[in-house]
Amino acid sequence: MYKVIATDLDGTLLNGDHQVDPFTVATVRQLEAQGLHFIIATGRHYRDVAGIRDLLGIRPYLITSNGARIHAPGDAMIFADNLPPAAVHRLVHPEIIGTHGRVIVNLFADQQWLIDRDAPELLRLHQDSGFTYEVTDLKQHDGNGIAKTLYIGEPADLAEIAANLQREFGDALYVTYSLPDCLEVMTSNVSKGRALKQVLERLGVDASRCVAFGDNMNDIDLLETAGHPFMMNNANPDLVARLPGVTRIGNNFEAGVAHHLRKLFALDGELAS
Repeated sequence: MYKVIATDLDGTLLNGDHQVDPFTVATVRQLEAQGLHFIIATGRHYRDVAGIRDLLGIRPYLITSNGARIHAPGDAMIFADNLPPAAVHRLVHPEIIGTHGRVIVNLFADQQWLIDRDAPELLRLHQDSGFTYEVTDLKQHDGNGIAKTLYIGEPADLAEIAANLQREFGDALYVTYSLPDCLEVMTSNVSKGRALKQVLERLGVDASRCVAFGDNMNDIDLLETAGHPFMMNNANPDLVARLPGVTRIGNNFEAGVAHHLRKLFALDGELAS
């Protein structure tokens, strides 16, 4: 029987407004009360996710910055891997990001979200947690303690950045999309799937007893690692093409994860179809 539930947030557990809904809250609380372990696995910053966790009212393991950080339910950090400072300096350089100024550049440190300009439209994504950014001259940052670099922009501009990163760094970095307009960069030692393996080992639970939910390209190895992966109906078409054998469920904006969990665990009379 299933023992662990691992889930992405945006496009997956969160609704269309990037918030938690009451139906999902009630579902996860009921399952945790039955002894299920939860793991939140996301590209978001730890401080951001901690606020969402508190609204959910459960005690999950937190895999954040796409696996660059893992926190235990009591908030102890049990894994961290940073980008090399020299790489950070290059990641914010115009030779990588372009000189057109269209791409928003972000750095995630342990306690900070650093950004190269004011972008209040981004704050609606963090309504539940209240997490906010600090506008900083990123070129002056010393490069230490950075878990992730995030580029936000049009897909064509991000494709150019991805090509620049591949040309300069090859496989030395982990580069992935969390949304079509969000390109994320971490050290090559991390990913959601690798972090999931660490947490499962810590729990003493085999991957065959783990259910996982995701919707985008940074969820690939999360879904490949879990014994029972599920993909959102609203998933990125590239993810669908990459993992054609993964079962698709409902949409995030219709509490698809919560409804599917209720079917899997026969809550309130819902039975798996």
